[in-house]
Amino acid sequence: MDANELRDKTPDQLRDELAALKKEAFNLRFQQATGQLENTARMRSVKRDAARVKTILNEKAAAAAAEA
Repeated sequence: MDANELRDKTPDQLRDELAALKKEAFNLRFQQATGQLENTARMRSVKRDAARVKTILNEKAAAAAAEA
């Protein structure tokens, strides 16, 4: 996922994306605990994508606050 791609989305779309990433991270953790996880690198990328989305949301919130 590209940060420029995320900047084009609305805050509502970003929140939906964040919720989906959190669900996926939960499912990956569950798979790891039960020994069913095959692609361990996916956990890292999902966590980073979630952090990226949170960063963009904070940037948008700060820009809105500065504008007001």
